[in-house]
Amino acid sequence: MSNVKVAFFDAKPYDIESFNELNRDFRFTIKYFKFHLTADNVVLAQGYDAVIIFVNDTVDAEMIMKLKEYGVKLIALRSAGFNNVDLKAALNNISVVRVPAYSPHAIAEHTVALMLTLNRKVHRAYFRTRDTNFALNGLLGFDMYGKTAGVIGTGRIGKVLVGILRGFGMEVLLNDMYPDEAFAAETGCRYTTLEEVYRASDIISLNCPLTRETEYMINSATIAMMKKGVMLINTGRGKLIRTADLIEGLKSGQIGSAGLDVYEEESQFFFEDLSDRVLADDVLARLLTFNNVIITSHQGFFTREAIRNIAETTLKNIDDFFAGRKLVNEVCFNCGN
Repeated sequence: MSNVKVAFFDAKPYDIESFNELNRDFRFTIKYFKFHLTADNVVLAQGYDAVIIFVNDTVDAEMIMKLKEYGVKLIALRSAGFNNVDLKAALNNISVVRVPAYSPHAIAEHTVALMLTLNRKVHRAYFRTRDTNFALNGLLGFDMYGKTAGVIGTGRIGKVLVGILRGFGMEVLLNDMYPDEAFAAETGCRYTTLEEVYRASDIISLNCPLTRETEYMINSATIAMMKKGVMLINTGRGKLIRTADLIEGLKSGQIGSAGLDVYEEESQFFFEDLSDRVLADDVLARLLTFNNVIITSHQGFFTREAIRNIAETTLKNIDDFFAGRKLVNEVCFNCGN
């Protein structure tokens, strides 16, 4: 398959290193572009057989047709999510593949890291002791043992997270559109309604995909149902939370703390170094003022193992497509992805 030409967009140094290492076995011709794929630069894909994109590369219907016109036959997402691609427009025009699971342990462990940091105020303690301030006032946490966690979304990541939280001795309530009752019985948990998850949980973790049903599922109405002082963690998708409502919940104390690895307008900011600029997003800037909020830049997946798995699966997806093999990781409009 050495004659297959691939245009790789939004390439970071760690992407280039991992893909080059694994591409020795596939021998594709890969051209790396540091910038996102956009309507303004889509012409750069001309003459390539496939494009590799990430979560912040938005491919709408117009771009789908441009890519097809330029000879692109495959869009390879190096991510699990695919809401940034117009699948309806891609149907019968360009095939789309993704990486459905690269390391559920990476994201589940990052979720717990956010919980522990918020609970025990590790981020605040770090800066205090750097200034030789060893006072404990304001750093009081709580035992996670015996508390109730609500896990919304019990796919691969959610299930790993449940195992970790049960290891802490927490009670865990589950919610998923497709309950796995055998898993619940095995782990000593139970599935219940979203309303009960909201009302009963001390910590709520969002690990579900972004769909029409889940978009802005965390809003002023659902926040009002929650325990006062609840901890909210989102390592799923940014638009699961209406950020303006989250801010009001934080201001009122209804939400005691929040750990966010995703943000609804993150495509303009995450994965980029903007330290020499004024932050133009007033909502994100407001969030960053809260000492009980931790924001990480979509780094939950970012482990050596996950990066390698992403590269390996993406290259295998491309190889399968051009070899005419079955695409086990294909995503398409109305085909049960």
